[in-house]
Amino acid sequence: MKSSFPRSSLFAGKRVLVVEDEFLLAEETRRELVKLGAVVIGPTPRVDDALFLIEDEQIDAAILDVFLSDVLVFPVAERLEELGIPFVFATAYDPSIIPERFGGYILCDKPIELENIAQGLFGSPVSDA
Repeated sequence: MKSSFPRSSLFAGKRVLVVEDEFLLAEETRRELVKLGAVVIGPTPRVDDALFLIEDEQIDAAILDVFLSDVLVFPVAERLEELGIPFVFATAYDPSIIPERFGGYILCDKPIELENIAQGLFGSPVSDA
């Protein structure tokens, strides 16, 4: 069921790190997030750059592609977790590749669905009760 709460308000003013190695997908995600009022950090296709951005920028949330070329994004997820920054994995791969310790994070299939990501990152302010 879709929320009646406008998803743009969930992203408005939020600083969102995008870690994605597919240029067109990264650019599309950046454009959509900006339309929804977010400040986009990145996008970056590299783990080391993402780790630098986490330390150098204020980040409210992150969208992480699991495979960046031939490298896994899990060091970025670990650092975000240490800092208490919410994140979601966005991948078309089988969810079984995600280590169990990250099992509580929403896995969004590609192409990225920003409404699902907003719910995963910031929760739903609307109750179904």
